[in-house]
Amino acid sequence: MNGTVALVTGGSRGIGAATALRLAREGADVALTYAESKEAAEEVVTRIEAMGRRGLALRADAADAVETAEAVARTVETFGRLDVLVNNAGIGVLGPMDGLSLEDVDRVLAVNVRGVFLASQAAAARMAEGGRIITIGSCIALRVPGPGGTLYAMSKSALIGLTKALARELGDRRITANIVHPGPIDTDMNPADGPYAEGQTATIPLGRFGRAEEVAATVAHLAGPGGDYVTGAEFSVDGGHAA
Repeated sequence: MNGTVALVTGGSRGIGAATALRLAREGADVALTYAESKEAAEEVVTRIEAMGRRGLALRADAADAVETAEAVARTVETFGRLDVLVNNAGIGVLGPMDGLSLEDVDRVLAVNVRGVFLASQAAAARMAEGGRIITIGSCIALRVPGPGGTLYAMSKSALIGLTKALARELGDRRITANIVHPGPIDTDMNPADGPYAEGQTATIPLGRFGRAEEVAATVAHLAGPGGDYVTGAEFSVDGGHAA
């Protein structure tokens, strides 16, 4: 991936940070967005630069149309191009449906669906032929193992349709669009030793949480030469959760 430029939304921690670092290791210059922790984002940039690649941290709320478009524009202005967009930013609001507020619904859909569409729209307008749009979905879009996931599952399921439509719309420019569905991944948002880990582990044939680096490896494959002839596809990195 030498000479390519990637933008990873929500790249300051967890799967996003692991993806940004893996793409840099593969040779890409990487911009990443963050919503809250500037320090965490800058730490990822420092690690990218230590690999000899260029890095850029951009403050952007995925739910904000202006900030999303500006993040794409600033990436192109700084690095001169954009080859890969990884739609990673997302939030999860779980709980019984009768306890979810209108504000919960609006916020989740704004970040998880509207934000992904807007970032993809802005990136596609600036990508040259052969670009990549890779979206992080969820195993819950494929199999909901218990109650409390209505809003989150709905938001992540919408991304499957968006990905397939992007593949059709952008194929004549050789821009690919794919979606990766992580299973339970050991991050600070859902730690492998957390209060809900035992129940989640019971649904996984491999019997363990995944690592963020394992998701990043699949994203890197799709972003690199190995992904040239792959588009409109779904990939599960979930230890068999959806089996």
